[in-house]
Formats: sequence, C-alpha cells, structure tokens
Amino acid sequence: MDNVVIAGAGMAGLHAAESLREAGFEGRITLVGAEDERPYSRPPLSKEVLTGVGDSAGVALRDDAAFDALGLDLRLGRAAARLLPGERAVELDDGARVQGDGVIVATGARARRPGTDLAGVHVLRTLADAEALRADLGRYDRVAVVGAGFVGAEVAASARALGREVVLVEAAPTPLTRAIDPRVGRVLTDLHRDNGVDVRLGTGVSGYEGAGGRVERVRLADGSAVEAPLVVCGLGVDLNTEWLEGSGVALAGGAGGVECDALGRTSVPNVYAAGDLANFPHPRYGGRMRLEHWTNAGEQAGVAARNLLAGEGAAEEYTPVPYFWSDQYKRKIQLLGQAAPADTVEFVHGSPEDRKFVAFFGREGLLIGVLGLKSTPKTMRYRPLLAERTTWKDALAAAGR
Repeated sequence: MDNVVIAGAGMAGLHAAESLREAGFEGRITLVGAEDERPYSRPPLSKEVLTGVGDSAGVALRDDAAFDALGLDLRLGRAAARLLPGERAVELDDGARVQGDGVIVATGARARRPGTDLAGVHVLRTLADAEALRADLGRYDRVAVVGAGFVGAEVAASARALGREVVLVEAAPTPLTRAIDPRVGRVLTDLHRDNGVDVRLGTGVSGYEGAGGRVERVRLADGSAVEAPLVVCGLGVDLNTEWLEGSGVALAGGAGGVECDALGRTSVPNVYAAGDLANFPHPRYGGRMRLEHWTNAGEQAGVAARNLLAGEGAAEEYTPVPYFWSDQYKRKIQLLGQAAPADTVEFVHGSPEDRKFVAFFGREGLLIGVLGLKSTPKTMRYRPLLAERTTWKDALAAAGR
C-alpha cells in the first residue's frame, strides 16, 4: 500500500494519520477537509470559545511542528464529493481526484439547521459557527436555546456565565432524553433552573419570526412565544455520507451512518470508517451503535488505521467503553457506557439534592452505564465494570451497596 486517503480532517482524521505514521507507514497520506482550518477540538467551542476564556488558536489539536512532522498531502477547504473504488480514488468538490490504495472515511457530521434564513439564528458545530455566535452574544442580552441536548445545554450554561438571560426550549419532557434516563434528566433540568435558566419542556418549536431580516421571537407549538433577538438551535446532526452514495459502501439504517464491522471495515475492500458516522457492532450492548464522542473519534480512528495496514490479517476489534463528558455551571458531567434506555437507576454515591452524585444504570440485570455529576474520581473507578459484562448485583456490591 503506497497511498492512503483520509476523508475528513477532524479528530478522527488526524488520529488516523498519526496512527498510520506510528505504525510505520511511509507512503503518501492525503488528508481532505471541508473546512479551511487544520484539525481542531470541538468541545471547547460551546464553552471556552463562547465565554472568551479560549480563542481559535487554543483549539488546535496539534501545534504546527507536530502537524507538519506527519508529512501530509493536505487538502483543506475541499470536501470529498465521490468515492470511486474501481479507480482507487476520491473525487473532491473541485473535480480533482486523489489516488488511494486505502481510504478512511471520517467525514463526520454537520449541524442540522432550522427552517429559517433570519439573521441571529445560529447553530454550533464549527469554529466559524462559534465565532459568529460569540460575536452575537457580545451584542445581545437575551438568548433562546432550542434543544436541550449536550450542545444546547452547554450553550445555555456559557450564556449564563456571560450574564445573559437564557430560555431553554425542549420538546421532550426532560433534557437529553435519548442519552440519559429521565430520572437523571430531571436533575439536570433542576441544575439549569438553579442557575437562572428559564426551562420550557414538553413543547416544540413551530417557527421563527422577525422583522428586517432578523429574528425577534421563537413561536412554540403550544401557541406561546419566546422573545429573543438571538437564537441557538441544537437540533442534532446530519451525517456527511452523501458522497458515498453509489460507491458500494453500505449505509446503515436505524442510527444511520456507514455500516462497518468491529475492525472498521466497510462493505468495500480497503475502505474503513471511523468517528461520528461509523456504525459498528458492540457485543456488550447488543446490536449496533454509533458514537458522536470526542474520545471515540480518536480511539476508533486508530483501530481503523492499523487494521487498514494489516489488511486481511487484521484482528484488532473495537469494543470500547463509551465515554462522554460535559462541563456546565462549573460542574463536570461524565457518562460511561449507556444511560438510556434503563430498567433501573440507583444513586450509589452522593445525592441529586446536593447536585453531586454517581448514578448506576441497569438493563436486563446488567450494568450498562455510570453517570457522575461533580464526582470525577468516583465515576472513573467504575470503568472496568463496563469493560466486561457485570451483573447489577455485582455492580452494586462494587459500590458498597
């Protein structure tokens, strides 16, 4: 193998390139990225960058010297447009074709946008998004956040840290309904309210209204409205898989994305997938999963890169303990494994009332997840329990219950 094309210049793409070099690959690595920036970290965008604690320079994943040492054929500001397996090539959006004996698909996702062109309505996914939102947060004192997922919750917390009035709107009865059992979701609702956020749950958005081309209010499905000159929408993501259509790479149903096996292999030889769009089997959780987590992007990309070099003899399976964290109101929320759907939830350390706890989540008699609020050491000690099939009884015993 002489040439590898990595489509996607985010966390997964960078780690794939680094892993190829660490494994001794000396051929050409072409890194294709739709954005103009070198790979950067997304988690700070909703926190440090918005609040002014950090800036665009501080989010770079590697300094120039470390990045340049990889010796990449770098194609920034260019999106992958088509995969051409028969020609062992990736076609870019400017018509150029890049040869690749192997391809790593790491094009990730983009923010889902609301159905309006009014100025002042933002999404947050890229560095450009964060800079535009930060500028508006400097001009306006009131913001409506639509969607109480992790991005929406972090934006709400950052806006409150800046002293802005915040209304948080969520169609579900609790925040993070798809990721966290409602019994813990209610605690996170209270955390927002403790910090002065006006939380509106159980009602969706029917439209955005304004005058002079700028948003003035969000119209809710229950007929009420939220007046705000600034709106941030956290509506989830759309996966960047369109360029793979017609290539023979199987796209997954359900959670969507690129269907691959535990080695990262797609349905096309020498084409591997990693990061937000990789849909892979996980024996401890049953069925398939797709993880939009910072840690997953790096770890999975490393496995895919090493297996690509190993070829048919590849044997490194990817069966991680999913891990995610969020910083809100000077508290760290950490999630290991899965927190929904759960049959059983038990607070094994601390209490919801103190806003400091560790909660266990169980399903069908097994421990499936651990969530901690402001309890980092205690939370992380239970990671080994999730690396294997641990019964609910044994998990509680490990926690001294």
